[in-house]
Amino acid sequence: MVAAGAVACGSQGISSQIASQPQNVRHGAQLFSERCSGCHTLEVVGAQGTTDNVRERERVDGPNFNTRNETPDNVLYAIRNGGFSGAIMPQNIVVGKDAEAVAAFVAKYAGTKAKSPPAPTNPTTVGTTGK
Repeated sequence: MVAAGAVACGSQGISSQIASQPQNVRHGAQLFSERCSGCHTLEVVGAQGTTDNVRERERVDGPNFNTRNETPDNVLYAIRNGGFSGAIMPQNIVVGKDAEAVAAFVAKYAGTKAKSPPAPTNPTTVGTTGK
């Protein structure tokens, strides 16, 4: 029970917009809120486990999924392998259909606040007057 209490402290509640999603996405949102919100941030489920302030970051802070896009395959890789660095996240925190549901949910909602990179500059037009 201690672990559940520790994880719950990073969650502010699941958004009502999740209710209209397919069952696997709703289930993934619930699991993410229960098991991932202590270390990851994702606004749609009220998860606030990450800080953007480098001076306040903790060793257990995972990625902020508001600003980071993810694919289902990348999420499944991280779940199976304890994240990408293998340093903190427990391996297989969810498995099977539960892992697939979390992956579907994260892939759908991750990156909604990601900044687009600047458009590339065409080197043939830089410094020309347009003539």
